[in-house]
Amino acid sequence: MRVGFLKKTIAASVVIFLTTVLSAERSFAFSPFENFTKEQKLITLNAAVATGTFLWGVAFWNYGKYSPHGKTELWFDEEAYRGGADKTGHFYATYAATHLLSYVYESWGYETAEAAKWGAISTFTLQGLMELGDAISKYGFSYEDMIMNTVGSTMGYLTYRYPKLANKIDFRLEYFPSEGLIKKEKIDFTTDYDGMKFLVAVKLDGFDFVKNKYLKYLELQLGYYTRGYKWETGPVSDRSRNIYVAVGLNISKIANDLSFKKTSRFLNYYQIPYTYLPLEHDFNDD
Repeated sequence: MRVGFLKKTIAASVVIFLTTVLSAERSFAFSPFENFTKEQKLITLNAAVATGTFLWGVAFWNYGKYSPHGKTELWFDEEAYRGGADKTGHFYATYAATHLLSYVYESWGYETAEAAKWGAISTFTLQGLMELGDAISKYGFSYEDMIMNTVGSTMGYLTYRYPKLANKIDFRLEYFPSEGLIKKEKIDFTTDYDGMKFLVAVKLDGFDFVKNKYLKYLELQLGYYTRGYKWETGPVSDRSRNIYVAVGLNISKIANDLSFKKTSRFLNYYQIPYTYLPLEHDFNDD
């Protein structure tokens, strides 16, 4: 979908806002939600986000102005929208949102397993509702998006539910504003795919058989990114769809060892540029 990653960012912003309100008893002398059970908070949060997203869709995404329809978006084909980068964006956004909601639910008193389950269900459902909204908008329902949403929420569940798995792998976004974004003086960084890379990192520190203390600071990465599809600042021949493998530094572990705990957690989701050595292949050169 043409605004998929932007939608996820907006939805996440709504979630964060509502979460702040629902948890407000520690910040305000009175909160209308302070006597809610954790189940009531979960229902209220999801209902509010679903309603808010639908109303936003009616106002800004043309929900309801088209008959139900779908389309194929060609996955990662050379002619696909953004070269398929939005598909990895769907996966990452759903994965990260699952972790966010799972964390919120756990803070409300759910056990880790239950929090992970409801975090995944909530995220998958909300993303699915947006796809259904797309079906009655100019964008159309995309089964590719739904598949990536499903995989993202599943991996979000597994890595939150099983900490030993999370110690071994991260799914991250690398981002630095692209030349096209800067030249055009745009502020819509959420769809600036020319500045993004999506990757999975396998962290050697999570494996017991790795005994060398220096090797524990290394990780193996597999990533995908596209260039030249968003801003079209050059000829079509400048477009690229790139896959890479890399050896990188586990910056999250370094931060954790230096007692920067919050920074360490953030770096489980964000990849700092130029902290790895990649070997790349451009599919557009085939």
